[in-house]
Amino acid sequence: MKSIPRTGMSAEEHLVVDEGNRIRFADERMPAILATPWLVAHLEYAARAAIAPCLEDHERSVGTFVEVEHLAPSPEGSAVVCRARVIHVDGPIVTFQVEAHDDVELIARGLHRRRVIDVDRFARRVARKQAKQ
Repeated sequence: MKSIPRTGMSAEEHLVVDEGNRIRFADERMPAILATPWLVAHLEYAARAAIAPCLEDHERSVGTFVEVEHLAPSPEGSAVVCRARVIHVDGPIVTFQVEAHDDVELIARGLHRRRVIDVDRFARRVARKQAKQ
C-alpha cells in the first residue's frame, strides 16, 4: 500500500432507484423498490472508493464480510446515498461502518470488511482454480 488507510476515511456512492436495480417481483400489489443486493453492492463500491487512494497500482480490495440491515424501502425514482467509513485497520484487512439514506430516511446500516490483495497473485490463484474445473 502507498499508505495505510486511516480511521475516518470515507466515500459515497449515489444511485437512483430504477428498473435496473429494483426488485424483480414488483407487480400491481408489490411496489417497485430498491433490491437489497443492489444496495449492498453500492455500499461495497463506497468502501472500495474510500481506500482506493491508499493502494498501489498492483493492488485492489475485495469484500470478505458483509452484515447489513435493510431498514426501509426506497421506491422507484428515489435518490440513494451509500456511505462507507473506515473504523478499523488490521494490516491488509479494513473494516467499514456502512449506511445508506434515501430522500426521506436511513434505509440501511451495517459493517463491511475488505482485504487488500496483490492482483497478480490473486489472478494466479484464480487461474489454478479454473484449471481444476
